[in-house]
Amino acid sequence: MSDELILCARDEGGIATVTLNRPDKLNAMTRPMWQRLGALMRELSADGSLRCVVIRGAGGKAFSPGNDIGEFATTRSNFEQGKAYGAILHGALGAIAECPHPVVALIEGICVGGGLEIAALCDLRICGESSRFGVPINKLGLVMAHAELAALVQLAGRATALELLLEGRIVGAREALDKQLVHRVVADDQVETEAYATARRIAAGAPLVARWHKQFLRRLAVDAPLSEAERDEGFRCYDTEDFRIGYRAFLDKTTPEFIGR
Repeated sequence: MSDELILCARDEGGIATVTLNRPDKLNAMTRPMWQRLGALMRELSADGSLRCVVIRGAGGKAFSPGNDIGEFATTRSNFEQGKAYGAILHGALGAIAECPHPVVALIEGICVGGGLEIAALCDLRICGESSRFGVPINKLGLVMAHAELAALVQLAGRATALELLLEGRIVGAREALDKQLVHRVVADDQVETEAYATARRIAAGAPLVARWHKQFLRRLAVDAPLSEAERDEGFRCYDTEDFRIGYRAFLDKTTPEFIGR
């Protein structure tokens, strides 16, 4: 059942689409969905042929409103259950965060709670004018654990994270853009077009370069001096075939066709 609720499709351009597929519940996340999402993202991470991953919700009305509250009575009713559930949820979020390929969030409609946590770990977030964002878990007596909170703070800063958490307020797309929760707001009927145009632009670039840039930015977030080997990594691109393809294409005024080597 979990396989049906998290779909994956790939195109010939090296773009994989991961779909949260529970439109009758606005793609509310269940424990099996978190399990499958984590496993799938790890599978995609290991696929060197990929250029970009797009994550979206099915149905056009919601990215995801977060966790299915109906599960709480049976799967998150006490400390032990909550901790076990958290391990699965955090594993899925970690798999998104650690994905070496660029990840684009295609956000239609509602993106709150756990849905916002997923989107926050994507590299780019594109939403529609009617999209809504927030973390109204104070109304549930529920906290956002450290691993989940870190992504929100890194994305929008401590002040915005506290504002969203303390008020439990849902904000519109334009305010979300002002708060740096999203990168781009487009007309509702253009979200899919813009998100895939973005993915194709990413896929047209050198894939090794995209992965290196993600790796470097993650490393720079760690407060520790770079080793000599890490500094040398910034020059490994010169030994790649993609570098030779890229600069030759530039000189020849042609479109480069990168091979990922």
